[in-house]
Amino acid sequence: MVSDEAVLQGEIDRLAGRFLARDDKKRSQFVNWLRDTLSQARDKEFLLIHNPGGWGNTVLKDCLDWERSIVTGVTNTMDELKRTWTLVQYFRSGDNFWRHMQDIKKETLFFFKGESLQARILAAMLGFLTDHLRDLKVVLIGASQGAAFSNAVIRELDDSPQVYSIELGIFFPHMKRRLITGRTLAIDSNGLMSDPMCNRDLWRGFKSYITAPYRWAESRLRGRPKKFTYCINAPGHDYSWEYPEVQRQIVDFLKANFGSDQE
Repeated sequence: MVSDEAVLQGEIDRLAGRFLARDDKKRSQFVNWLRDTLSQARDKEFLLIHNPGGWGNTVLKDCLDWERSIVTGVTNTMDELKRTWTLVQYFRSGDNFWRHMQDIKKETLFFFKGESLQARILAAMLGFLTDHLRDLKVVLIGASQGAAFSNAVIRELDDSPQVYSIELGIFFPHMKRRLITGRTLAIDSNGLMSDPMCNRDLWRGFKSYITAPYRWAESRLRGRPKKFTYCINAPGHDYSWEYPEVQRQIVDFLKANFGSDQE
């Protein structure tokens, strides 16, 4: 007699095969992520998924301080609301230079047209999770390109009632296709100054990127090398938990949806 676990593993394998039939390595990563996430979320009320900004492959401890502060702020608020949760990350690209070069075409396509196989893959995974864990609620957390990716997943899900999204600083090309539901919190300003990336302020945005290589090279010459993304300085395109308006909006969103009166 086939065990329930074997049946579940078969379902996961078939789902992975729908998207990655010809790529053994990526199919294995799909299976492992979904199986591990399902195991972590079984006895929890909430699954929190951080979609990193930039290339989407930075582990949380290495993220920019302000992006990491948002994830910490969300988890602390969930604790204050006395909710049980587990946190995972979803990486949508590789973690080295050559993988980045290989991903340029798909990242450009996503930036300008919003098309993303990875968004379809994560949406399928979330559909599987919410089908098998009917009481589970999922909260996507994303900033910058991570916010755009989260929203692409939301569009693929066709208004799933179990999935929520917190999106900060989405780039302007994604605005025209952004979907905001009653379960979406979209923040386009940190409350202190306008965000050039949201507001199509091309000159301010261009300056932040064109000067980044110099800051990157300088950090190496000083013997304190930084990741390239840390060298992109775009005032307004940061959403620290310490900014009152950012914190207020997120806390209000979490309390309105997951507070004790929402039982």
